[in-house]
Amino acid sequence: MESQQEVNPVFLQQLRELDIPEEAAKQALLHTQNVSAEEAAMYYFNKLENEEEGDEDLMFKMVFVVNMELSMGVGKVAAQVGHAAVGLYQALQEKNSWREMAWRWDHAGAKKIVLQGTNMAHLLELQALAMSLSLPTKLVQDAGHTQVEPGSCTVLAIIGEEEMVNNVTGSLKLL
Repeated sequence: MESQQEVNPVFLQQLRELDIPEEAAKQALLHTQNVSAEEAAMYYFNKLENEEEGDEDLMFKMVFVVNMELSMGVGKVAAQVGHAAVGLYQALQEKNSWREMAWRWDHAGAKKIVLQGTNMAHLLELQALAMSLSLPTKLVQDAGHTQVEPGSCTVLAIIGEEEMVNNVTGSLKLL
């Protein structure tokens, strides 16, 4: 399994010389199990490009649900959403299927939406629902140095296919 998570740097460089974006090249190498640069290039040009053309209706989005009970200032909310985005993106690097989702999300415009959540219990309920649908999540808990108590759940981030994410957060209001 370890060999599937690491890409051959020589093959990666060869793919980059073909003007294949780095993340796409890594995905192609992972999917072809590092057999060769040629194999990965064929995968990229045949499968990934066809997927992009054929799956135009399959969109991905990342949502951020802000805990409105905390009455955070605008700057604090922005910082917490930033923590959630970075944390979720880092988590997406842990699994091959999640890395592919991140790549597809990024190449489809990296749609991001900020929504209003009621309180911590609401965020936890949304996280449980998202996880039951196998959607990656990141719940930010604040250190408590400024506006909120230590350990306060400030923002929940969720990413996935748009329709699936809407099943979790579709009824929430925009911030």
